[in-house]
Amino acid sequence: MFTPADLFDLTKTEHAAIFDGCQYAWEALKKIEGYIAANLKPGLHNQCEGAAFIGKNVSIGEGTVVEDGVMIKGPAIIGRNCSIRHNAYIRENVIIGDNCVIGNASELKNALVFNNAQIPHFNYVGDSILGYKAHIGAGVKISNVKLMPGNIEVELDGVPFDTGLRKFGALLGDYAEVGCNAVLNPGTILGRGAIVYPNVFWRGILPANMIAKNKAEIEIVVKRPRGV
Repeated sequence: MFTPADLFDLTKTEHAAIFDGCQYAWEALKKIEGYIAANLKPGLHNQCEGAAFIGKNVSIGEGTVVEDGVMIKGPAIIGRNCSIRHNAYIRENVIIGDNCVIGNASELKNALVFNNAQIPHFNYVGDSILGYKAHIGAGVKISNVKLMPGNIEVELDGVPFDTGLRKFGALLGDYAEVGCNAVLNPGTILGRGAIVYPNVFWRGILPANMIAKNKAEIEIVVKRPRGV
């Protein structure tokens, strides 16, 4: 489930060429910077609501609304009919498709976002790819660097496999869903339609259409007056 076609419908992005020659989908992360440099045609065709900072190496498509307080450093390519909401921070080397939501206080860097994906509230997405209609809930964080030295590894045929990447957050397949306040650890791969429940601390590979649940029990006690 590691090839680009395993995870993503490549017709749902105008930037499918970034996967050319990639045996594993995460290899595209190393190509984002070069792809943008070769294909960026700076131009702002968006509507601004309030004051936003938009760098000179940025392309934004028609129908996209950029709200007050947004910072788009660039280089970045942003598609049509997107909603870039209040205080979003789009850093270097970001590609965002059409009809996407980048929400309040969300931060992106070195990321590829397919059409119709949603990153709506208080999120961090670094060195990651989100597929068509992938969605992450409020407060979801994608960790992209290990605490220990070394490259990110994934399990391939039961054996740790070096991706060659020091920074690698997550690959979210088409229609993947991640619940509020979940944390995805470096090298996470979610198959198409996979679901991670809220508050789950997830590491590793979740196959297509599988659900990761938090089984922690909730204790219910009698409410007593203070001092009793």
